Amino acid sequence: ILTILGNSAVLATAVKRSSLLKSPELLTVNLAVADIGMAISMYPLAIASAWNHAWLGGDASCIYYALMGFLFGVCSMMTLCAMAVIRFLVINSSKSNSNKITKNTVFILIVFIWLYSLLWAILPLVGWGYYGPEPFGISCTIAWSKFHNSSNGFSFILSMFLLCTVLPALTIVACYLGIAWKVHKAYQEIQNIDRIPNAAKLEKKLTLMAVLISVGFLSSWTPYAAASFWSIFNSSASLQPILTLLPCLFAKSSTAYNPFIYYIFSRTFRCEIKKLQCCCGWRVHYFSSNNSVENPVSMMWSG
Repeated sequence: ILTILGNSAVLATAVKRSSLLKSPELLTVNLAVADIGMAISMYPLAIASAWNHAWLGGDASCIYYALMGFLFGVCSMMTLCAMAVIRFLVINSSKSNSNKITKNTVFILIVFIWLYSLLWAILPLVGWGYYGPEPFGISCTIAWSKFHNSSNGFSFILSMFLLCTVLPALTIVACYLGIAWKVHKAYQEIQNIDRIPNAAKLEKKLTLMAVLISVGFLSSWTPYAAASFWSIFNSSASLQPILTLLPCLFAKSSTAYNPFIYYIFSRTFRCEIKKLQCCCGWRVHYFSSNNSVENPVSMMWSG
């Protein structure tokens, strides 16, 4: 519920301000699309299976669930990586060069991110890697435990781990360390904090927001990655079901964090949310008040 409501508010705000959106903000929209896509395509089936105490459906629904999770997970990771690289380029380039990152460039980047994610999600379907149920039995993902004696499966896991997890994570960390050093040097040159330009303060706030989004995502998925990596070299039976279930749930909760971060750090987003609340509140008040026969709305409902 938090994921759908929060990210729907992000998308509604983006649609309302579509003409005013800057190029890097399109990546924020793409991240919201990936988060809400994961919630809609996966969570209802997982919740129903949890109430059923067993996976609902057969192999087809399991493969579908695992494919959606892999697709949206890789898409989110690569989007965060692209956000970090663009913020690094903006911070470290002159004012004239920073305008070279156009909306068309970001659109092409987003298309590449989705194609890259789709490629990795399809590979297990064509024989490189496997999809299967989680050890606790009410969710599906990459079948980590099947890779013990399979060179095919192990090569897929190793390649996926490097190209979809380690390298993007290292890129994110390196970019934000570079940004932090650049900002630190810039602030050292300005002794009086009152003289810091508003543009520099805004860049610092946007960078901090992007860092928190990345930290939230990586922190949520790290326990799950650790448990999955353990399953590659050891039997999944060596882990208690609770030790495989909690990291999975914690990882999926990452889709709900970002709208709260936007709300804290973005004044524009707060203003748009208040407008949406006022609009919804006005509609509810309009339909719930003046329930007399003279009210055309009441007459319509009565009819």
